[in-house]
Amino acid sequence: MAGRLEGKVAIVTGAGASGPGMGNGKACAIHYAREGARVYALDINRAALADTEAIIKREGNTVVGAVCDVTNSEALARMVQDCVQAFGRIDVLHNNVGILDLDGPVALPEPIWDRVIDTNVKSMYLTCKHVLPVMERQGKGAIVNISSVAAIRAWGTPALAYNTSKAAILQLTRSIALEYARKGVRANVVLPGVIDTPLINEPLKPHHTPEEIERIRAERHNMIPLGRMGDPFEIAKAAAFLASDDASYITGAELIVDGGLTSNCIPTW
Repeated sequence: MAGRLEGKVAIVTGAGASGPGMGNGKACAIHYAREGARVYALDINRAALADTEAIIKREGNTVVGAVCDVTNSEALARMVQDCVQAFGRIDVLHNNVGILDLDGPVALPEPIWDRVIDTNVKSMYLTCKHVLPVMERQGKGAIVNISSVAAIRAWGTPALAYNTSKAAILQLTRSIALEYARKGVRANVVLPGVIDTPLINEPLKPHHTPEEIERIRAERHNMIPLGRMGDPFEIAKAAAFLASDDASYITGAELIVDGGLTSNCIPTW
């Protein structure tokens, strides 16, 4: 049976993982390929990207990997050109790249603010800048941007740059959705909750014992109404729906994937 992305070409940024295990971008690249897409996978980390490529190829699916700094406009322009040359078109742009910093406004160093905003927001502006003309020429395309529930709720941690960047992604997506609606291009955003990925697990290791880490992980599971942190493939499946023709009448939407967390009182962690 054909997958819901059969015949489509999908660019996935941040297709590696930020540590051992499965991250959201890695899961999305793998799942898009499982759904029939030919995947053009980008990451700044060659080793992380190679692992994603190996999984996709081992499953008999199609992927081309490219090391790319998504905050570099010239590099992205070349990437888009290479993708079109390799596959002939671009049907899906999946923007996943994101980094985390937990500082408040006084403690936050200015260079870290710039790095978080550039990585989390500027990268999405630049990928859209270079991909949208291709989609407009085709008369069809879908953009899926990954934000966070931190865009709409306070979490009890300062994380000023991260929270600001994730909120900015919402308006960036809405603006693109409205401007390109009559041109056949849809843009939507996924807001993950607490997902069990290296991004939230790796920072614990230098500061906590294995026993403390297990306690923290148990607390995170407990804070979710469904009783557990999310799995990266649950983000991937939501994103693949928005990228597919099954979501043909959905644009400018914000899909919260959080196990009910933002429907409840928000605890701190």
